[in-house]
Amino acid sequence: MTHFDVFNGDADGICALHQLRLAEPRESELITGVKRDINLVRRVKATSGDTVTVLDISLDKNRDEIQRVLSEGASVQYFDHHFAGEIPESDQLETHIDIAGDVCTGLLVNRYLNSAFLPWAVTALYGDNLHDAARAAAEPLSLSDDQLAKLERLGTLMNYNGYGSTIDDLYFPPDELYRKVKPYSDPFEFIDTDAAFEKLADGFESDMTRAESIEPVLQTDRCAAFVFPCEAFSRRVSGVYSNQLARSNPSRAHALASLLPSGGYLISVRAPLETKSGADELCRQFPTGGGRQAAAGVNDLPGDQLDEFLDAMQKQFAT
Repeated sequence: MTHFDVFNGDADGICALHQLRLAEPRESELITGVKRDINLVRRVKATSGDTVTVLDISLDKNRDEIQRVLSEGASVQYFDHHFAGEIPESDQLETHIDIAGDVCTGLLVNRYLNSAFLPWAVTALYGDNLHDAARAAAEPLSLSDDQLAKLERLGTLMNYNGYGSTIDDLYFPPDELYRKVKPYSDPFEFIDTDAAFEKLADGFESDMTRAESIEPVLQTDRCAAFVFPCEAFSRRVSGVYSNQLARSNPSRAHALASLLPSGGYLISVRAPLETKSGADELCRQFPTGGGRQAAAGVNDLPGDQLDEFLDAMQKQFAT
């Protein structure tokens, strides 16, 4: 019998899986990819009696493959906070899905495990730019401001590592980064002792300095958008820089469009933090678009649709 762990390659996916495997260690085949690679269940080659855990990828984007896996006789446990749509009915499918704007998959796993590894759930919340929810979740830990800042930094860096068009854009393939955190039940020990943290921090500082030099192509009271060049740093920084912009202007929606070699754009969208809604509705209007209410994106927007996207963004967040 084979077990498959299928997880998003960002901070939330990694921290969610890490909590589960700290509580329930098991050998598994890891299936993951860059953050935007969410059609991951297609890579599960299951047979009768196999088990599958899916973390932090939209069931709506994987429904047909989930039904295939169930029909092959496997059992599936599903944790997620993205738009799910219709959930298949099966005794072999266990779902933990909550699409509220202040929830992440790491927090859902934390609930399932009765807060057994809460600092990692707090890290996941920070990685998903849910800072208020992270501080609220961390209250039972009685952490200092310095400790909270360290978890915020870790979540940000793990999330940063997930962004890119291909694995080659990343500092660490997500399965490798998961294996690096796997020995650490305490995130502070990972921060203080593992060289991976320092490598990510150095890369992050360099990329963010370049990002901050780019002027917006659209800027109103309700929206701002930026176009980044076709370089790996643009794809790496797209999510974390969007998060930073959202925090600095909580009443404004933000979009970051990174030019792709194809001539299209990789788009990251953040809804205003004051509402945490609308990002997924905007992105689902375009091919390869999706996400959650507070944060969403388009994997490959055709180049000639950028103006259309910016118009739709202004309409989406007009009020």
